[in-house]
Amino acid sequence: MIQVAEALSIIAENSCKMPIRKIKVAKSLGYILAEAIYSPIDMPPFRQSAMDGYAFSFSELKQFNVISISQAGDFSNIELTKNEAIRIFTGAYVPDNLDTVVMQEHTSRKDNSFEITKMPTRFANVRNKGEQIKENELVLEKNTLITPAAVGFLTCLGITEILVYTKPKVAIVVTGNELAKAGKKLRLGKIYESNSIMLKVALQQIGIKKTTVFQVKDTLKATKKVLKKCLSDFDVVLVSGGISVGDYDFVKEALLSNGVEELFYKINQKPGKPLFFGKKENTIVFALPGNPASTLTSFYVYAFPALKKMMGFEAIHLPKIKRKINTDFTNTSGKSLFLKALYDDEKVAVLDSQSSAMLNTFAVANGIIYLPHDVVNIEKDQEVIVLPFN
Repeated sequence: MIQVAEALSIIAENSCKMPIRKIKVAKSLGYILAEAIYSPIDMPPFRQSAMDGYAFSFSELKQFNVISISQAGDFSNIELTKNEAIRIFTGAYVPDNLDTVVMQEHTSRKDNSFEITKMPTRFANVRNKGEQIKENELVLEKNTLITPAAVGFLTCLGITEILVYTKPKVAIVVTGNELAKAGKKLRLGKIYESNSIMLKVALQQIGIKKTTVFQVKDTLKATKKVLKKCLSDFDVVLVSGGISVGDYDFVKEALLSNGVEELFYKINQKPGKPLFFGKKENTIVFALPGNPASTLTSFYVYAFPALKKMMGFEAIHLPKIKRKINTDFTNTSGKSLFLKALYDDEKVAVLDSQSSAMLNTFAVANGIIYLPHDVVNIEKDQEVIVLPFN
């Protein structure tokens, strides 16, 4: 049995980035860039009007004749005299010999002339060429997460394809003869299976939307068969349940018989002591405890950073913040504790129902308190480590 820090180190050492592939920008949301992107053009590519109004050459004059119109998409480098201006609209090209745009709200128009009622400063309301970004300037650094704004920015620069890290294919294997599908009548002795949907939604938080769920009966033969398929077809296998030492816990034996290298089994922690991490070629396996709160805690602390590393994220672990605890707390177990918690800007509250089987308080929690195994007594208002997961 190993400590939390050692387990995290082993996972980091054995989680490798996924292969790089080219993808269309329009379909890149949630991926991580595998290259630095530089701008192929100036943006804007010409001097633009930032307002609807009139473009003119700045002087002391307040009255102008309107001799032309410039709409977005037009190009006209017309020569004007000092008392001449053009009607111009937002995003339109500003002719080279004009330097200022007055908002139409600050003018009084009559026929083909207007008077400025509130004089702008020189160069007002004109976006200079390359004001947002210049040609060959860095657009996005390598390992940047592609957001909707990033998609828009890349597209406005004319970039249509980028290199990203492939997202891992994830299999979720759920064990247990006692499990029933939600929505069906619950027979005595059965419980509704929730871990698969819970893990699927947790995976969606980091952009993994396509997962495959396998439900397997508690027999060695069935478990070996399902895991054999998963190990050959998927990059990551998440197993829920069947990893303890009960008579019907066949997961570890089935993994080893399928050639999975055991990298560790059991962590000195609560909840989630019976946690298996292994590898077969390029596929990594997490066999998580079956109790729902243990499953989710183990996913966030251990599987979550492994998946993020594979996808190309630089910051892979849940962030660590410190808050003042709301109560005295004693840990005599000698184990590291992960406690469901609710924190704000100053304090963190230990929630009720800390049992590994209970999700009721996990459903309202926004973080986990982490107490290392060698910390025994915590006093009220003492700062503790909180791992936010919202």
